[in-house]
Amino acid sequence: MAQFFDALDERHGAMIAAQPVFFVATAAPSGRVNLSPKGYDAFRIIGPNRVAYLDLAGSGNETHAHLAVDPRITIMFCNFANPAMILRIYGRGRPVLAEDEGWSDLAEHFTILPGTRQIFDIEVQTVQTSCGYGVPYMEFERERPTLTKYHAQTGEDEWLARQQGRNSSIDGLPVRPPKRYFGSGQGQSEPDAS
Repeated sequence: MAQFFDALDERHGAMIAAQPVFFVATAAPSGRVNLSPKGYDAFRIIGPNRVAYLDLAGSGNETHAHLAVDPRITIMFCNFANPAMILRIYGRGRPVLAEDEGWSDLAEHFTILPGTRQIFDIEVQTVQTSCGYGVPYMEFERERPTLTKYHAQTGEDEWLARQQGRNSSIDGLPVRPPKRYFGSGQGQSEPDAS
């Protein structure tokens, strides 16, 4: 049976911390609904009503495009071990790029990975848990290093040019491409003042 909460609590946090993957859903008023899986150590609980996740450049930037016109976002975690549980976070999100106000405060919660494009800052409005009895048992083997390896090996000029070329969603909604390249070994480096 589903239960609803106004904020995240310690039990929710423990369940979230144990999951190697989460799913993000957004939608603009028209066009496609986007649903994306996310891996790596990229999700943080900032407070009972605030979470964030680190976003790496990939094949699209639908979440950014959708949140620019409609800030609704749903994040789902599934426990593939015991106890069976599905946890959804319903909220309002916004993309924060390295050149944006608020980046430094958010970035301090993460290890900035090669290819980091933005951090999504999310106000938690409702938390829902449900049984998860239909979710299979699965074991986490390891992270797939392909994406971060690719970004670490791409030169700054090439990476930035590729991001500038991806300035709209698959439905033609505009996105703001990043102006900062995070390559290999940059950790939590701050954006340039320029």
